[in-house]
Amino acid sequence: MNTPFQDPKPQRHSRASGRVTIADVARLAKVSPMTVSRALKTPALVQLEARERIAAAIQQLGYVPNQAASTLASAKSQVIGVIVPSLSNSVFVDTLSGIRDSLNQHGYTFLIGESGYSPETESRLIGSYLAHAPDGFLLSGIEQLDSLRELLAANTIPSVRMFDLGANGNGVTVGFSHEAAGHSIARHFIERGYRRPGFLGAQLDPRMIKRRQGFRKGLSDAGIDPDIEVLTPAPSTVELGTQMLGQMLRQTPGCDAVFCCNDDLALGVLFECQRRGLSVPSQMAIAGFNDLPWSAFANPGITTIVTPRYEIGFTAAQLLVKMLKHEPIENPNVDLGFRLAIRDST
Repeated sequence: MNTPFQDPKPQRHSRASGRVTIADVARLAKVSPMTVSRALKTPALVQLEARERIAAAIQQLGYVPNQAASTLASAKSQVIGVIVPSLSNSVFVDTLSGIRDSLNQHGYTFLIGESGYSPETESRLIGSYLAHAPDGFLLSGIEQLDSLRELLAANTIPSVRMFDLGANGNGVTVGFSHEAAGHSIARHFIERGYRRPGFLGAQLDPRMIKRRQGFRKGLSDAGIDPDIEVLTPAPSTVELGTQMLGQMLRQTPGCDAVFCCNDDLALGVLFECQRRGLSVPSQMAIAGFNDLPWSAFANPGITTIVTPRYEIGFTAAQLLVKMLKHEPIENPNVDLGFRLAIRDST
């Protein structure tokens, strides 16, 4: 093996920005910038001795290829922008796992942004991500700002919306009916004989509102008062669930069942029932939403809606790749459904 060429006084920063460039590498390796580029992209086309000098120069200078320049040359960044409401919520972590596994099959990476359930923050994130020239976006929900829709359309960037279903105006969507899920909980309570069920809702994001609407309709259809509820814009936590049940019981002492907008609240309700000595489910039935991993192992196990979180991410990413390849989308609104898991809490 030939000894790598060493410049005794390499110039590490040739630009005002201080970033090492491909020209710096070429100068140190005594080759042309085109040869460096070729060695990085198609090394088999470059002689071994030159590749060794280039590799040594890259290591010595700490050169990092400029992705923006590569994007300009190829018109493809191989990057997907992904916006989810929360990075601490395991619901969205599961979906990101599906996205990762799907995109890895096609050589894509992705940028992750957290909107905090704010359409304005979502729009701001996407505006900043456009500087990275993403090939497409995976977005949460179908309630984007009109200005964002116009921005994506003006830049001809395809997108897929997750966690909900929409009409044609919402483009390609992957999710399930939150209204139908809420309605199924109402029917379940009624079938079990509960006559004063209530609803506990936090965060008040659009998908939660749809669950509430479905639940209320199910109760109304059966002639049961749908107005027994406690709502708050605060983020869902187990502690909040304990507090909301206390408020519910103060408002409606005869409440005999509660549908919680997610499993965190449901676990808090279960803890509060145990603290108050209320028997579950004979004195208070509890249902949650999302089927978080511990829901089945609580004592008693919590009845909940099982949602296809991983599958939503995987399928949405697959559809976006098809759009990028200009392949036809047979069904622009993919309903992956849900399942009611009935456990001892009801």
